[in-house]
Amino acid sequence: MTIRALPIFFLLAFGIAWGTFALLVAMPETLAGLFGPVSASNPLFFLAVWAPAIGAVALVLAAAGPGGLVRYLSRLLLWRAPLAWYLFVLAGIPAIYYAGAAIKGEPFDIFPFDTAGDFLAASAFMLILGPMEELGWRGLALPLMQRLAAPFWAGLALGIVWAVWHLPAFLLSGTPQSNWEFLPFLAGSVSVSVIVTPLFNASRGSILLPLLLHFQLNGPAWPDAQPHDNWLFVLAAVIVVWLNRGTMFTRSDAVTDAIPLAPTT
Repeated sequence: MTIRALPIFFLLAFGIAWGTFALLVAMPETLAGLFGPVSASNPLFFLAVWAPAIGAVALVLAAAGPGGLVRYLSRLLLWRAPLAWYLFVLAGIPAIYYAGAAIKGEPFDIFPFDTAGDFLAASAFMLILGPMEELGWRGLALPLMQRLAAPFWAGLALGIVWAVWHLPAFLLSGTPQSNWEFLPFLAGSVSVSVIVTPLFNASRGSILLPLLLHFQLNGPAWPDAQPHDNWLFVLAAVIVVWLNRGTMFTRSDAVTDAIPLAPTT
């Protein structure tokens, strides 16, 4: 896949998502009658959130056909990464949310579910929502951007694009972002994008691990720590960049292939 796919991907990701939100603004009553009120479970909300994945899959199919798509999706099976990354994803991210909530000073429940079944249902729902974006952002955009810039700069630029892509959700009532401030979200999104970049490269282009990290960002059990969690992610990004400074500013170890090569026989 060539670098020319990158602007087409962004056009598809923004066009599908922003076009869907434009329809929700232009015809709220009609669409509410067809699909229900605007919420995270609305089918049109799913369409908007899945836009990066839809764009990526379409471009991979156009460039390499079904075989290329299979090789692209095989990156969902890449799981090897240093243990420190698993500790950060599984324990560090929840710690950031709980620390942010403590700074916020509002009471919160450690486990805001009545039963384990409720927790599992909410987790399953969140797993098929936001994390699917990673098929596009880290699955396709990041490796192509790392052909143009060192990982730090590629992650930084992609984080800005990623945050701006969410902007319509801040303007539409009924979405989680409608109660947030955009500036802290922008800082947090850029920071998370920078953080996930060395994880992506250390795992040799895994889509699975960025997907897991994204799921943790949306974990249904974590308390509402807005906006303090975003500033803690900024701090975490500074630490991650410092610890990975040997690889963040050179493209020598950066993953730049969205579609792995077919095995030779």
